[in-house]
Amino acid sequence: MTTMAKTKRICTLLLRLLAFGATLSATIVMATSHETVSFLTVTFEAKYSDTPAFKYFVIANAVVSIYGFFVLFLPSESLLWRLVVALDLVFTLLLSSSISAALAIAQVGKKGNSGAGWLPICGQVPKYCDQARGALACGFVGLIIYVLLLLYSIHTVLNPLLLQKT
Repeated sequence: MTTMAKTKRICTLLLRLLAFGATLSATIVMATSHETVSFLTVTFEAKYSDTPAFKYFVIANAVVSIYGFFVLFLPSESLLWRLVVALDLVFTLLLSSSISAALAIAQVGKKGNSGAGWLPICGQVPKYCDQARGALACGFVGLIIYVLLLLYSIHTVLNPLLLQKT
């Protein structure tokens, strides 16, 4: 293995480690987001599991974290790296859709929707909203890293095929 190949392998490994950390952090931070507030005799509880979009975000990030963990241990000579390109695409799209859904709900939680009669809740449960915001930021970092990994994987796998003469 040449020095250039070792450097590429180390950079890819570091990116995958960062992606794993970002998606795992997003999962943990969102899954632990919870706040209870009492006003006079009314108790209001906010938790991620109250919202299907946040549940989807947690599940998607957990699945991608598990995938990312296993890929860290894949030998660089393995023929499974071609499958990794396809799985990177699937999981990048999964992350993108889960973040989109969760961001839409977070926006409604922050600003409300006067047309639908939904009031903002972040003024009443700021800790919960801050945790959700942090989880979304971690998830977005994970998504960006997965996009970079996907582009690099496509380039690595397809480039030799494009250079071959038929």
